[in-house]
Amino acid sequence: MAQRRLGQILVDLGFLTEDQLWDVLEEQKQSPGEIIGQVAVRMGLVTEVQVTEALAEQWGMPVINLGETNISPKVLELVPQTMAEIYKIMPVSLKGDVMTVAMADPQNVNALDDLRNLLGYDVRGAVSSLPEVERAIAQYYADREDSIEDVISSMEDAGKDEFGREAFDLSSAEELAEAAPIRKLLNMVLLLAIKDQASDIHFEPFEDEFKIRVRADGVLYEMVPPPRHLANALVSRIKVMAELDIAERRLPQDGRIELNVGGNPVDLRVSVLPTMFGEAVVMRVLDRTVVQLDLNKIGMDAGTLSHFRQLIRRPNGIVLVTGPTGSGKTTTLYSALNELNDIESKIITTEDPIEYDIDGLLQVPVNPDIGVTFANVLRAILRHDPDKILVGEIRDYETAEIAVQSALTGHLVFSTLHTNDAPSSITRLRDMGVPQFLITASVEAILAQRLVRRICTECRTEFEPSDELLMELQLPIEQARKYKFYYGKGCGRCNNSGYKGRVGIYELLEVTDEIRDMITADASVDDIRNYARTQGMTTLREAGLKLIFDGHTTIDEVVRETVMEDIT
Repeated sequence: MAQRRLGQILVDLGFLTEDQLWDVLEEQKQSPGEIIGQVAVRMGLVTEVQVTEALAEQWGMPVINLGETNISPKVLELVPQTMAEIYKIMPVSLKGDVMTVAMADPQNVNALDDLRNLLGYDVRGAVSSLPEVERAIAQYYADREDSIEDVISSMEDAGKDEFGREAFDLSSAEELAEAAPIRKLLNMVLLLAIKDQASDIHFEPFEDEFKIRVRADGVLYEMVPPPRHLANALVSRIKVMAELDIAERRLPQDGRIELNVGGNPVDLRVSVLPTMFGEAVVMRVLDRTVVQLDLNKIGMDAGTLSHFRQLIRRPNGIVLVTGPTGSGKTTTLYSALNELNDIESKIITTEDPIEYDIDGLLQVPVNPDIGVTFANVLRAILRHDPDKILVGEIRDYETAEIAVQSALTGHLVFSTLHTNDAPSSITRLRDMGVPQFLITASVEAILAQRLVRRICTECRTEFEPSDELLMELQLPIEQARKYKFYYGKGCGRCNNSGYKGRVGIYELLEVTDEIRDMITADASVDDIRNYARTQGMTTLREAGLKLIFDGHTTIDEVVRETVMEDIT
């Protein structure tokens, strides 16, 4: 049955007139992110209580007044504060296997599925207003803020038999994977990592310990390690959530966990690897709300961005994005394709794996195990009449050759390479066996990039760098002293690291006729770089210096991520 619209329910219940509803709908057009109930409250036409009642009617859920509800401590123990805050819910009661939670956003029905999966109970929703839910969380969790340390200390003896030995056969591993303490610990690790905008979560078994590390802003941070004897139970729980075979402990396995955190889809790519002391797990966190696929938001300076936009609108040729693993190449390419994605263009991608799904793009996953390689997929793509093609990575001569042929037959091809800077990509293609005349005929532009950590805006502090530190930038010290320098002291917002978030630095090389002549004449990488700089190319180091002088990053970050070069 079709869902009744919230505005119509507000009218049916007598809270709004038809004319007022039209006014609210007109106002909503100015702020499309707001739901109609929030707009009506902001306009003073209805109260929070009335909107809550209408939402309950819309979704067939009861209304709960949290201010008049007594919540049992046992229920609070089952739902960590982090989970309640992220999902904007408040646990209310537990009867048998049925847990009732008050939801501030009943439209987020996926949250109920997540909670059933994470908590192991049949979770039913009830409706309450957002201010009520936030007040209840603040009130009930005030003196029971859960930390991973608390959960671990309460689990010290879990999973051991009466003699203190590990109690592990396969059946007990399955039972422990479903045990409430194991669920609670894993839920806290996942939700804290997602909240901190981590990119990866590592579970690593060693002889005497089991480490959990989280990569945020490109750097690994260690969490409090759980007891070593719980390693198998935690890994089994992850495998259950990712729908992997928990009985298979000798072979690598790959899976995925789909969550809906705070109304936003989060995809966890799970990879299990057998090691000497047990199975190691890495979870790649793909959160669309963290990565914004917009060229205006990737940190490219105005001049480079304007030039790059012109290059990606050429009718044919190859545009390469280069850099090490984790330097943001995929984000840049997706952002470019997002901008080019219109009804007049057919865009097909082949990726390993597909990281983000974009409406309007045909995306083909690579699977070398069954012969679905970049080269084979690329051949098939050309028979589907594309205008623009993304090849996840040029790894070998065969893929490079087909990419070149595609560019020469009127297609615009985007791809990535692993090289240190833009001019080095020419040498890399030569090393793969691509003839120079094909490189000069097809490659239009090469963008090299790195990611450097941003200084946390809450604790940014000006300081006077030492002469030794300035010498690392290879700038004359008198010239460098004209600028202000900053660092992050460390605060609660940035986990005392001094950094929050990352920003890209870019080096864009357009392959002009002069550079084509240099490639044909076997010019060295240094000669190509020096000529490109005379034509206005900004090197990675120079782009990094601009970010330092603008107060966005530190000397250490730029020195760590860029190659030394002569800057004059």
